Amino acid sequence: MTTAPTATTAPRTAPAAPRFDTKIAVIVRDDLADWQKLNVTAFLASGIAHASDDVMGKRYEDASGNDYLPLFREPVWCFTAGARSLARTHARALSRAVPTALYTADMFTTGNDDDNRAAVRAVTTDHLDLVGLAVYGPRGIIDKITKGLKLHG
Repeated sequence: MTTAPTATTAPRTAPAAPRFDTKIAVIVRDDLADWQKLNVTAFLASGIAHASDDVMGKRYEDASGNDYLPLFREPVWCFTAGARSLARTHARALSRAVPTALYTADMFTTGNDDDNRAAVRAVTTDHLDLVGLAVYGPRGIIDKITKGLKLHG
């Protein structure tokens, strides 16, 4: 004989996740080594953290009272793309004027922010050797920018 669920035995359902009007997408080139993909993703995420005043959530605190830095307030969608698809995605992002972070192959040879910026500044848009992009903006626009890309994994 089974009993009806009670308040203490009834399955608990998680509250519905909020649906955000914005979206964060990170795209890394598919021919990078794993360490490069992780490095590029980390740098690109740090750029998106400055895209808007409301992109970040609030500080975290554990039950022991330890304080932790805030994280993005919404999920980050991670994609991979070949060089041509990455260039097309870059052009789409620029044409829609959304906040965009980039990482180029030349940046692997530098060791600091000043040299990274100089490496990007030295190359015209059409000749950037892109290895990663991150974009932030209205969900529908980001979906159009990333259309056709495969989720990483």
